[in-house]
Amino acid sequence: MQKDLRTDMELIESCLHGSQDSFAELINRYKNLVYSIILRQIRDTEEANDYAQDVFLKIYKNLRSYSPAFKFSTWVMRITGNHIIDQHRKKKAETVPFEAHMAEGANMPAEASPETQYLRQEQTERIQKILSDLPEMYRIPVVLYHQEDLSYQEIADKIGEPLSKVKNRIFRGRKLLKEMLEART
Repeated sequence: MQKDLRTDMELIESCLHGSQDSFAELINRYKNLVYSIILRQIRDTEEANDYAQDVFLKIYKNLRSYSPAFKFSTWVMRITGNHIIDQHRKKKAETVPFEAHMAEGANMPAEASPETQYLRQEQTERIQKILSDLPEMYRIPVVLYHQEDLSYQEIADKIGEPLSKVKNRIFRGRKLLKEMLEART
C-alpha cells in the first residue's frame, strides 16, 4: 500500500468534500496519538478503544470548525483531552455519590448528618457548575491538575502549551474560580 503524501490540510479539504478515504487516512495518521493519550489517562485498553472511536467521531463532526492557524495534531490532542475530561466528569457524577455514601456509611463521623451530607453535595455541585463556566483555556488545566492529578509538565505535554503558560493558567483559573464562587455566594 502506498503512503498518502497529502498534507493534513489537503486531507481535511477532501473530507469536507465527502471523501471517506481522506478521513480514513487522517485516522490512520492520528490513531496512535489519540490512543496513547487516552490509554495514559484511563489505563483500560477496551475503554481506550471506545474513547478513541468517540474522539474520531467528534473530530469528523467538528472538522469544519478546525482552524488551519493551529497544527492539526494540537487540535486533535485538545479534542482528545476534552473528551477524557468530559467522560471523567460523567463517571464521577455517576459513581462518586454512591461511593461517598458507602464510605461515609461505614465510618460516618457524628457531625456527618444527612443535612451535612446534603450541604457538601450541594457545594460540590455548585463548584462543578462554576468550573464548567470557566473559559476553556483555564478550565482544562485546572481540571487536569486538580481532578486528574496531572503534574504541570504532564499538562503542558498534553495540551501542547509551554510549562510557564500552564502554571499561569492554573493560577489565573483558580483566582477566577474563587472570584466566581464569592460572587455567587
